[in-house]
Amino acid sequence: MQTNKEMDGGDNRAVLKARLGSPIGLLAVDGSEAVGWVAVAPRASYSRLARSKITAPVSEDISDVWSVTCFYVRRDSRRQGVTSLLLDAAVSHAAKAGARAVEGYPIDTEGRKLQAGELYHGRLEMFLGAGFELVERRGTRRALVRRGL
Repeated sequence: MQTNKEMDGGDNRAVLKARLGSPIGLLAVDGSEAVGWVAVAPRASYSRLARSKITAPVSEDISDVWSVTCFYVRRDSRRQGVTSLLLDAAVSHAAKAGARAVEGYPIDTEGRKLQAGELYHGRLEMFLGAGFELVERRGTRRALVRRGL
């Protein structure tokens, strides 16, 4: 398997074409402007999740489990609920695609104010408010959460 740096343009196009038809995220749009994005796809499509202590699976059976791995909201659209709307849309998208559960790997801010760059996995409080359950804490500030569908 080649790394991104080892691949030429043709290889990159082939990888992209192979993934077409399997969306790996959703956009939030305000009028004609994209204001945010969430990465959501079957857990099995994210090979790196199994290799991380933070995102390692809690069980061997990950079939039909989808993962919400990160968010991005444009600076001028932050603090307006876009991330929560993206999370709701990601859960709905996964459910329509046949997922039996959706996982997230958020950060527990524990009341601290963090920089936007530290919050791209989402806040634990937001996931819990959206009906996810805390499966287990991962380290001092990270968690694995899951919502059954």
